[in-house]
Amino acid sequence: MSPKQQRGEATADRVLAAALDLYAAQGPGGLTMTALIAETGVSSGSLYHHFGSIDGLAAALYSRCMSELLDALIAALKRSRTARTGVRAFVEAYLRFAQDNRPAAHFIHASSYAGFLPAHAEHIAAAKAPRMRRIADWLHPYVEAGHVIALPDPLTEMLVIGPVAETTRRWLAGAPDVDLTIAARLLPERIWQSVRGECPPRDRAGR
Repeated sequence: MSPKQQRGEATADRVLAAALDLYAAQGPGGLTMTALIAETGVSSGSLYHHFGSIDGLAAALYSRCMSELLDALIAALKRSRTARTGVRAFVEAYLRFAQDNRPAAHFIHASSYAGFLPAHAEHIAAAKAPRMRRIADWLHPYVEAGHVIALPDPLTEMLVIGPVAETTRRWLAGAPDVDLTIAARLLPERIWQSVRGECPPRDRAGR
């Protein structure tokens, strides 16, 4: 990478970090080009060069936050030696990411129906694709061995991510009866039971 490219990436990273800080402090209304220029000192020309528009910047920030979440989930899977421990670790990692990275988690969940997503769907999908493949590559051998139920990937995703994503969404919205610490204790095994196959491997405790 040339020095110019390195400077460009550093600038983009700095702007995205500032954008997330503005979002965390002021909500969606605070994420404007004017605010970013004031916060970072980056020129409007440079911002438009890197992101094209405020929607382009929001899409880039969404991709960055989503990539960080997926990387945390992949790391949890890599440390697991069975389907059961992997699914449990996956759920725990999602909830832990939300607790440790609340602004990023909030931006991900709040952007689910945002206007910028359709126009940048191809770019966002391209950023997610290699990480989603790594998750699928971890899962498929367990499906083939009968340790995880054989379903279309989107349905398996709904069974695993659906409950934890909705729990996180409600927690982020301030629901008084949702506690992620309690969820991390109760949800992993119940989600595992929803996807376990007919031939689950036994762990060291014989379960």
